[in-house]
Amino acid sequence: MEVYLAQPRGFCAGVVRAIEIVERALEKYGPPVYVRHEIVHNKYVVESLKNKGAMFVEDLSEVPPHAVTVFSAHGVAKSVEEEAASRGLPVLNATCPLVTKVHNQGKRYMSKGRALILIGHAGHPEVEGTMGQVPGPVLLVQNVDDVAALTLPADTPVAYITQTTLSVDDTKDIIAALQQRFTDIQGPDIRDICYATQNRQSAVRDLSKLVDVILVVGAANSSNSNRLREIGTEVGVASYLVADGSELNPDWLKDAKAVGITAGASAPEVLVDDVIEALRRIGPVTVSVLSGREENIEFRLPAELAAV
Repeated sequence: MEVYLAQPRGFCAGVVRAIEIVERALEKYGPPVYVRHEIVHNKYVVESLKNKGAMFVEDLSEVPPHAVTVFSAHGVAKSVEEEAASRGLPVLNATCPLVTKVHNQGKRYMSKGRALILIGHAGHPEVEGTMGQVPGPVLLVQNVDDVAALTLPADTPVAYITQTTLSVDDTKDIIAALQQRFTDIQGPDIRDICYATQNRQSAVRDLSKLVDVILVVGAANSSNSNRLREIGTEVGVASYLVADGSELNPDWLKDAKAVGITAGASAPEVLVDDVIEALRRIGPVTVSVLSGREENIEFRLPAELAAV
């Protein structure tokens, strides 16, 4: 069986930075370090950090006084930052710099008196954080129908921002609908969309031309991993989301001569290796990596951890 690995796949720079913040905090301050929400949406990553002494909580009330606290890569609402400050918690902010950039764009648009529209998934922690960072009401739209349902007059000055785990392809129809609906609209440059999301989706489209089945390594609660599986399905290739090799169903591979593997932005390469090993247990495989876009982006760590 031919196995093709998408390029790029797996960890993006924001995820690498977030995990490193937790690891360095444990090194510098010793366990436990408290992390609000899963640092990234991947059970393997979360469990391995737990084993090193990280404690994951959903609410700051669960953090003891003076305990080192990390905000996850998805970002948090202003109210969470204020609660941490009022309790005097030493905070390390692992919010992805691209998410912070979206927060700042939203604040800037709102300061200019524009009604703000956020394109994203209701209930996603990044969306909740973004809506809680902007000082004023934010209108959430998840699809083109939501745009049609907006009650703002057509000449309202509006602006839009987008959840970073959505790509240019994911948002283009919604943006087009907004531009049709409103006469005075602004939005971020297309280059401000998360590079990692777009690159991984483009790589899956390339992969789909070569294979009979696509396996996406990622967590069930990972927005970008689910989207990779959807894209494979949309282009007509049987596509499955697996957390690791234990979830591989041999029935999926009947009659498959070529299998493609990719991984969501929060899935480590060790889980890709685990899926390849599971394929080897079914039969002999040859593995090759597709040529794709190289990612050389690195995000700086917080100053207090840079020297650890």
